[in-house]
Amino acid sequence: MSRTTVALLAALEALIVAAVGLGICLVPITILWAAQYQLGADFGVVWRSAADVWLVGHGVNLTVALDPQTVARLGLPGAGVPFQVTIALLGFAALTAGFGVRTGMRAAGTPQPAVGALSALVAFAAISTVVVLSAGSAIVQPSLWQGIVLPPFVYAVGIAAGFGFAALRRPREEEAPAALPTLRAQALAVPGALRAGAVAAVRAGTAATAMVIGIAALIVAVLLFGNYGTIISLYEQLQTGIAGGAALTIGQLAILPDVVVWMASWLVGPGFAIGTGSSVSPLGTALGPLPGVPVFGVIPPGGYSLGLVGILVPVLAGFLAAVLLRSTTSMQGVEGVRAKLLVALAIGVVAGVELGLLAWWSSGALGPGRLHDVGPNPWLVAGISAAEVAVAAAIGLAAGARTRR
Repeated sequence: MSRTTVALLAALEALIVAAVGLGICLVPITILWAAQYQLGADFGVVWRSAADVWLVGHGVNLTVALDPQTVARLGLPGAGVPFQVTIALLGFAALTAGFGVRTGMRAAGTPQPAVGALSALVAFAAISTVVVLSAGSAIVQPSLWQGIVLPPFVYAVGIAAGFGFAALRRPREEEAPAALPTLRAQALAVPGALRAGAVAAVRAGTAATAMVIGIAALIVAVLLFGNYGTIISLYEQLQTGIAGGAALTIGQLAILPDVVVWMASWLVGPGFAIGTGSSVSPLGTALGPLPGVPVFGVIPPGGYSLGLVGILVPVLAGFLAAVLLRSTTSMQGVEGVRAKLLVALAIGVVAGVELGLLAWWSSGALGPGRLHDVGPNPWLVAGISAAEVAVAAAIGLAAGARTRR
């Protein structure tokens, strides 16, 4: 396959990735536009609305300046002055990153993997630039530099992960493409004990993070089913109609990964906020007036009697990750109490950084007034989760050592 063919196919795939994300935003808004305005209103408003949603889904900040009539109709405190929406709808970012993994794995299997990856990234960046340049209006204005940089960055992270997965799946006897950097040779140049400890820490720390996120997702699913009646009543109060309800549902699906991260922060201990001065944590729930968004119906009105049991989740995750690590070959070359303590500390740091980044990505401003502060505190989540996982990992490594004896 020639370089030109690889580049064109990769660029086409990037176009499809962007089109899928934009289409998810555009289709329900178009249906709503057709049903409510009978195709009479300017379609440019529909496109700009879809583009704004897609951009904010990749972490792009929006500056909103509502007109006096809209402010009076909404009745939100602080809506009369321009405000920002800085929280990312992680569903769109996860979709782009997931497609990026597929792009990276496809590119890694071609004779020119670097050409494929760069072509896809450049094409996606060009599409993102066009979207952000066409998205601005007198009411909503996205950040220009973030719109150019952040969506391609999310896609690039997925492509890099795809290359990594492809390298892990490739048999050792199979020769890697010549254009790929010899990362394995560079890694082998690192001292054996240091390399083994670093690999073990990354694997166990990421496993602990995955366990916490997985349990958080399970709890959110249970809460959604358990509070089904409350969610339906909120839908009925909004009176959005079929098209509006469909658009609202898609928006909630996009923010659902954020809710999962919030629940993970709850399990870690700091919890999260939905509005300035509010708190949802294992110690109790203190909320002010909430937006009438149905997904917020999963938030309990009071504290859990067994709320502190949730804090055991990251502790058990760190312990299990360390115990499982002992049964693999990753710890070969790591000997001595001091070395194992350093590995346990590194496991905690990896988990803390990953959970802290997720908390940072899922927090920000969701609207005016009190809604300026929504989501978890990333610094608290990172610090507390690192400590919990590190202590538990140290116990897990020690328990594994005693078992072997």
